[in-house]
Amino acid sequence: MRILQLVLAPRLSGAEMLVKGIAIGHRRGGHTVGIASLLPAEDDFADAARELAAQQVACLFPSKRNDRFARLVFLYRTIRHFAPDIVFAHTTIPALYVRALPLSVPIVFVMHSGMNDFTENRRLWWAERLLARRARALIGVTQRNVDQYAATIGSHGESFVVPNGVDVERFRIGRTRNDAENVAYADDAEDFENAEARRMKRIVQIGRYMPEKGQLDTVRAFYEVLNVTEALKLNRGPSERSQPQQRPQRRPEPFLHLCGVIEDRGYHARVVSLVETLGIAANVRIEGPRTDVPDLLAQADVFAMPSRFEAHSIGFLEALASGIPIVANAIGGFAFARGYPSVCLVDTEDAGRFGRALADALEQPRCARPLDGLTLEETAGRYLEIARRVVTGCGRANAPRREAASRR
Repeated sequence: MRILQLVLAPRLSGAEMLVKGIAIGHRRGGHTVGIASLLPAEDDFADAARELAAQQVACLFPSKRNDRFARLVFLYRTIRHFAPDIVFAHTTIPALYVRALPLSVPIVFVMHSGMNDFTENRRLWWAERLLARRARALIGVTQRNVDQYAATIGSHGESFVVPNGVDVERFRIGRTRNDAENVAYADDAEDFENAEARRMKRIVQIGRYMPEKGQLDTVRAFYEVLNVTEALKLNRGPSERSQPQQRPQRRPEPFLHLCGVIEDRGYHARVVSLVETLGIAANVRIEGPRTDVPDLLAQADVFAMPSRFEAHSIGFLEALASGIPIVANAIGGFAFARGYPSVCLVDTEDAGRFGRALADALEQPRCARPLDGLTLEETAGRYLEIARRVVTGCGRANAPRREAASRR
């Protein structure tokens, strides 16, 4: 089968990383696979593009940023040339563009958003009402996506819920690596400081710098974590103070690591400013995007995720797979993990509660969690099942022919 995945812009983000994983899985299954986009690839997608090329997945991205009409022309020519049997259009804008084209290839609209795009933007609502029936099927990453679409636009005869999936083995390797890196205190007094530095308690948040991801909430909560740690240092019991001959048992210093694509420069500047205002810059590292997520999770002790809203976050699934203790916002998108070990859901806008939860999580061990139905392999399999169902229902005669494309 010839399968084309369509995204808005190839970038280091959850939906795009999911598409990359699904595409590679389908290619390994013997299918011809491509990923197309409306916008040029962002710099942070370079490693993913190389991985896709190595797996013989076609990357069909524009070389420059086009206006709306030029995007339609590029997309039309790309689809005619690739001649897919089916197109999976991820997120609202790509799904609208591809359905506006005079093509007979079956299209599946995949809804990833944690909010209802059609109540937020009236123009999108009108466009979707006009083009809704051009989609042969709908996929929501949660039941909420499907329910919101039905309530806002109308029910669709072919609607499916396919949860996002994570490459579990890739992140389980990280748990083993972390065990090796957590060295014990050195017996030698002069080596103590170096050993303690390696044992620094690290909190990590990975995500785009934007208000919806809540990095400011994490910084405020981390300030509370430092206050808790300092209070514990000052309140050591007499037995600790009366035994000077024993090896010092210092509590490791907490450290906060923030990394991600700087999508909102103004918000990123506010994060940097707050760290400086609170006087905690020595304990905070603020970085741009990182591609070594398994290593980051392996080296950290707690994962923070104070997102205001999420549908079915890839980053959250990766943290679950790694076994790292998690403190996240008490939103619907994370509720399925409430009963998992070492997962704490709190109101992350309350700095005190968030901070105490992070401090408690720093003392918790890593642990395995059940992720049945949430693996990348299972997700790719469900997409393939839907593709076969849709293509069989539409008939191969509806797919654009490569012969016709070559005659253009």
